[in-house]
Amino acid sequence: MKTILNVIWLVLCGFWMCLGYLLAGLLLCVTVIGIPFGVAAFRIGLYALWPFGHMAVDRPDAGAPSFVGNVLWLILAGWWLALGHVFTGVALCVTIIGIPLGFANFKLIPISLMPLGKEIVRTDQPFAAR
Repeated sequence: MKTILNVIWLVLCGFWMCLGYLLAGLLLCVTVIGIPFGVAAFRIGLYALWPFGHMAVDRPDAGAPSFVGNVLWLILAGWWLALGHVFTGVALCVTIIGIPLGFANFKLIPISLMPLGKEIVRTDQPFAAR
């Protein structure tokens, strides 16, 4: 089922959201200071390309630097990427078939706002590995 949802997701919104993250990552990698943010954008872009069967979990070793980085991320790129998820999610929720995809877009909003200190894991991994 997750493969079917991922294919539909890819066609309807995943490709475009991934392009948005890749564009943000490229713009952020222009400076040396922005490279960690660009890497985070690339990581989330891959998650936005194929989200079903994966989830974002908090990293236990993330501390204050992740919080400071998330504040910078929110100012630089997070707010407009989150707006993309909001608009796409609302548009998908107009149809009955698009409702699960719209909810998946809403699920991506928190990680698009504050990606540092998060890790993308497969949902079929054992719970102890998270």
